[in-house]
Amino acid sequence: MTEPLRRERRGAGELEAAVLGVLWAADAPLTPTEIQGRVGRDLAYNTIHTIITRLADKGLVRRVALGARTGYAPVKDAAQAAADRMRDALESGRERGAILARFVTALSTDDEAALRAALEARRASP
Repeated sequence: MTEPLRRERRGAGELEAAVLGVLWAADAPLTPTEIQGRVGRDLAYNTIHTIITRLADKGLVRRVALGARTGYAPVKDAAQAAADRMRDALESGRERGAILARFVTALSTDDEAALRAALEARRASP
């Protein structure tokens, strides 16, 4: 007898990340139905709505009136969200200098150049 196919359990935050990715890629706020269509998985509308509600509760998305419907838009762009996560990781450690040193030694040449350019631009601005 053949065992029925089981769906793989998704990792923690995987669906939230997928929904945020869809919202970051959009040019305008999206309704839950539009998000559901763009996530590209066979997820129930209720699942999408639950994820959006959680993201709104965390302050990561905001509700936007779209006439009679409600849309959702990210509060921060992808770059700012990533920078915030990096800052949180840095602030959670005791040895900030060591953390930064290890981070920098793992950078690619292109990333190192981008970091240097960002630091130089920061020093040049008042």
